[in-house]
Amino acid sequence: MTGMDPAAGYRHPGTPTLFRDHGKRPYVVDTYEAALANPNFRTTIWTGKHLQVTLMSIPPGGDIGQEIHPGTDQFVRVEQGQGIVQMGRTPDRPEFTRHITEDDAFIIPAGYYHNFTNTGPVPIKLYSIYAPPQHPAGTVHPTKADAKEAK
Repeated sequence: MTGMDPAAGYRHPGTPTLFRDHGKRPYVVDTYEAALANPNFRTTIWTGKHLQVTLMSIPPGGDIGQEIHPGTDQFVRVEQGQGIVQMGRTPDRPEFTRHITEDDAFIIPAGYYHNFTNTGPVPIKLYSIYAPPQHPAGTVHPTKADAKEAK
């Protein structure tokens, strides 16, 4: 990696995580470190043509709110915390409910209503991969209320 320019998208391990969208160019990130350091409800850190990486922080007792992405599959990895994930093809009847904890990952197929709720004493810190991208490049929502307002 000698000669790599950090501004071109490579972030050397041990340097502070920059909470901005590095999309459409090569990028290396420690997702665990970035997820734990993220102070925002939602922060996009990479948006490309076919996928997007976001970080989320969900406070104790909080949730993301039920949502659906008709044309987007989603991969979620929990780095800290615990909760419950629910999914279903209709908004009023979850067909899938599981407890989640750190190191768990779950996949949300396109067209499934979903919500996850923090049931623990610390914020859930996670990263999510959307394919294709779900949010405008550079999206930062400091709180869930900001995310709702942006919709």
